[in-house]
Amino acid sequence: MIVTTTPTVEGRPVRDYLGIVTGEVIVGANLFRDIFAAVTDLVGGRSGKYEQVLQRARREALGEMEAEAARLGGNAVVGVDIDYEVIGSKGSMLMVSCSGTAVVL
Repeated sequence: MIVTTTPTVEGRPVRDYLGIVTGEVIVGANLFRDIFAAVTDLVGGRSGKYEQVLQRARREALGEMEAEAARLGGNAVVGVDIDYEVIGSKGSMLMVSCSGTAVVL
């Protein structure tokens, strides 16, 4: 499955547009990870644990979107947009959502 942020795939004309497909993942913050991240923020550096959570959530959201495109008979998703939002009381959860257009190339 080709997944791209561009509206087309060079050299591969779109034969059929199948509709908008999405993927959403919501992950909760972990107290111990939050404490470690706070210490990292104070002393400087990157928060590897949060980066791992973001990477996993993004992969899962893209996977859901690809699966929806495949169910519709698509072999690519074009025009993909990925968004990150902090939600929940006191920003305790992170949502990663992606959307694009399922197509047949």
